[in-house]
Amino acid sequence: MSGLSFRRLAFMLLFAFLVWSSSTGTCHARRGKHWRHSRAASASLSKKKAKSHGSGSHHHGGSKSKPKAPSPPKQEVTPPPPEKKGSETFNVLDFGAKGDGDTDDTKAFQSAWASACKVEASTIVVPSEYVFLVGPISFSGPYCEANIVFQLDGTIIAPTNAKAWGSGLLWWIEFTKLRGITIRGNGVIDGKGSVWWQDSPFDDPVDDEAKLIIPLNRTAKENSPIPINSKLGSKMPSTKPTALRFYGSFNVTVTGITIQNSPQCHLKFDNCMGVSVYEMSVSSPGDSVNTDGIHLQNSKDVLIHATNLACGDDCVSIQTGCSNVYIHNVNCGPGHGISIGGLGRDGTKACVSNITVRDIIMHNTMNGVRIKTWQGGSGSVQGVLFSNIQVSEVELPIVIDQFYCDKGKCKNQTSAVALSGITYEKIKGTYTVKPVHFACSDNLPCMDVTLTGIELKPLQERYHMYDPFCWQTFGELTTPTVPPIDCLQIGKPSSNRIQSDHDSC
Repeated sequence: MSGLSFRRLAFMLLFAFLVWSSSTGTCHARRGKHWRHSRAASASLSKKKAKSHGSGSHHHGGSKSKPKAPSPPKQEVTPPPPEKKGSETFNVLDFGAKGDGDTDDTKAFQSAWASACKVEASTIVVPSEYVFLVGPISFSGPYCEANIVFQLDGTIIAPTNAKAWGSGLLWWIEFTKLRGITIRGNGVIDGKGSVWWQDSPFDDPVDDEAKLIIPLNRTAKENSPIPINSKLGSKMPSTKPTALRFYGSFNVTVTGITIQNSPQCHLKFDNCMGVSVYEMSVSSPGDSVNTDGIHLQNSKDVLIHATNLACGDDCVSIQTGCSNVYIHNVNCGPGHGISIGGLGRDGTKACVSNITVRDIIMHNTMNGVRIKTWQGGSGSVQGVLFSNIQVSEVELPIVIDQFYCDKGKCKNQTSAVALSGITYEKIKGTYTVKPVHFACSDNLPCMDVTLTGIELKPLQERYHMYDPFCWQTFGELTTPTVPPIDCLQIGKPSSNRIQSDHDSC
């Protein structure tokens, strides 16, 4: 019994010791785990403080430890710059042009254009001190690159032999369907027009205002032909070309050059938008027939300024389809003045609007500022301002002619192009035939014609002189005029035909 009791007691003591040892180890294990966690957390906190302190010291320049700089803004990778455009030039001499005035250089010009056409903002160079004989040529798009420059510093002359023109062409040099085309330089385009003018001086239409100009000496010859040069070749075609024409193009600039002696129009814009013409010249004799300086048709947003225009017809001619045209600081003369029209020929519809002509000097011209329409037309001209026009020895300074006819006889018709909103202000100087000629349609009178600051004094030269004339013209005089223009009817017509849809633009 005692042995059993001893063993039981020993077992119980051993069990109690094991239980106590197990409890003590578990506590130590838990303590160690918490301590390790605490040490790790403390170390982490210490590092953060150290970094924070180091960053602050770096900001203030007080620590050598590498700071953690603020994150810079994200930068996009910049692609390499594109190849510079417009650096390529194409000299016509490099394409075989001779520039001696006798060799036909047309093909060389065509080849230079073919190369330049493929390069955006390229430049064709026509160098100075050379004379290039070039036949009819078209520098054509629409697949050419944009913003091509035609640098004209030499002289381009037209052929004078009839064979080069076939049965006749409407243009000599043409730029068509281009985006951003610039003609610039100090060069000359010479149409050699005298060979055309002398061949058919009486075949061309005659300006209808000529019928108002009656010389005091009836023996004076009108429209005498230009003397024939015996060196010139055979008879030229009856269809005469325009020297420089732009068709269907956007953002067209012409500057610096001189266009002279064109067979017909010197510079023409047809179906163009965004046209700028400045610091250039047109030069032809005053008796060169139908040689308009600048001719606009179906073109919008046109600016013409700082130009000298001397020719045998209208210095500037504005035809149907034109709007937003601004002409200023232009010298005109000799010539037939600045004209809108003729419009409505052969029963056609004409639309012209928002035209400003101001700060113009005219000397020795047939007309000053003029609007001319044919009987039988339709459409309208509206929103026109003629301002600050200085006239010197001008035969007819202010003209509206709705009975225009450039041939022997025209049939009387009732329909007409409607004219309204026409303003004349500060038109001053001297006239030699008639100061004002307003001949408006019987059926569709001119309306809202305003005259302000008109001072026109007679200068007796060699023509019969007349007083102001008005027919079916309604509007207002905002100031007294010199001479008095009593024929203008104040207000609006009592019975005026309502403009139909056929007439409206």
